[in-house]
Amino acid sequence: MAKSSMQKQKLLYLQKIMLEKTDENHALSANEIKQALGAYGIRTERKSLYDDLKILETFGLDICRTRTTTVKYYVGSRDFEMPELKLLVDAIQSSKFITHKKSLTLIKKLEGLVSENEGKQLQRQVYVSNRVKNVNEKIYYNVDTLHNAIAREKQVAFKYCKWETDFNSDKKIVKVERKNGAIYKVSPWALCWDDENYYLVAYDSEAQMIKHYRVDKMEAIEITNDERDGRKTFEKFDIAGYTKGVFSMFGGEQASVKLSVDNSLVGVIVDRFGSDVMIMKESESSFTVNVDVMLSPQFYAWVFGLGGKVKILSPQKAVDEYKERLTEIIDKYSG
Repeated sequence: MAKSSMQKQKLLYLQKIMLEKTDENHALSANEIKQALGAYGIRTERKSLYDDLKILETFGLDICRTRTTTVKYYVGSRDFEMPELKLLVDAIQSSKFITHKKSLTLIKKLEGLVSENEGKQLQRQVYVSNRVKNVNEKIYYNVDTLHNAIAREKQVAFKYCKWETDFNSDKKIVKVERKNGAIYKVSPWALCWDDENYYLVAYDSEAQMIKHYRVDKMEAIEITNDERDGRKTFEKFDIAGYTKGVFSMFGGEQASVKLSVDNSLVGVIVDRFGSDVMIMKESESSFTVNVDVMLSPQFYAWVFGLGGKVKILSPQKAVDEYKERLTEIIDKYSG
C-alpha cells in the first residue's frame, strides 16, 4: 500500500498511544490500535503493526499481551509505578512551600507518566488534602536559584523578611524586610526541609558562624561572583545532626540537654532525634536521654506539649529558663 506522509511518525504515535491508552487493566486489540492510529491520519496493515510493536518492545517498551476472545496489547511496567507516583503526589500536596497552582501543575505532569485511566487516580488525590499552602510561587524558583549557587560554589545576596501586624492595612499581617532592607550575603552549603518548610544552611563570613534562613522569607536572591567561604567548617559539619537539634529552625544557644522521659514517649524521642540516640534506664517507668538542641522558645514549647512526661534535668540554665517561662504563663492567667 502507498505510504502516507505520516508513516515516518508512525512508531512515535504508536508509542504515544500505548503509553497513554493502555495499562494492565486497559488493553487494546490490533484493530483498536489501528483505529487510534487512524485518528492521527496514519494507516497501517496488521502485519506491519505487529512488526512495529516488536520494534517498540526491542527498544525497551514493556509490551505485554493478554488473550480473551482476541489478543490485546498493553504497556506493563513503567519508570514509575502507581504507588510511587501516589507517594510523590502526597508529598507535593503536603508541602507548604509549593503553591496550590504549582501543585496542580506538577501533579498534571506526573499523570503523564502513566496511562490516562491510571492518571485519574492521581487526579482524584488533588482534592484530598486541605492543608495551608504557600501563596508565594517565587519560593519554587528561590529553591532552584539556591541549588544553582550551591552547585557553582558561589555566595548569594538577598533581603530577609519577617511577618508583622499592620492593622492599618487590609491584610492585617504583612511581610516586612529585616534590618530596613539591608542586603544579607552568605555562603550557601545546604538546603533542608524541616517541619514542612525549606531552609538554607549557610556560612556567614562576617559573623564566622553557621546560620539558617527560611527560604520563603528570602527575597531578591542573587548569585554573586564571590567564591563560597566556610569550607573547613562544613567539612566536619553534621547536617543531619544539626537539623535534629534545631527545633523548627529557630535560633538559640546550642546545648546538650539531659531529659527524663516516660517510657510511653520513646517513640516521640525516636521521631524527633532518630533511633540511634542513647537512652539509659532511670526507673521502671522512665529513661534518660542526652540530646543536642537549640535552647529556643520552640524547644521549651515542645517539652511543655508533652506534659509532665518529660523533665529537663540539665544544664541548669535550661532548667531555669523553662521555669521562668512556666512562671510567665501562670502569671498571665492569674487574675
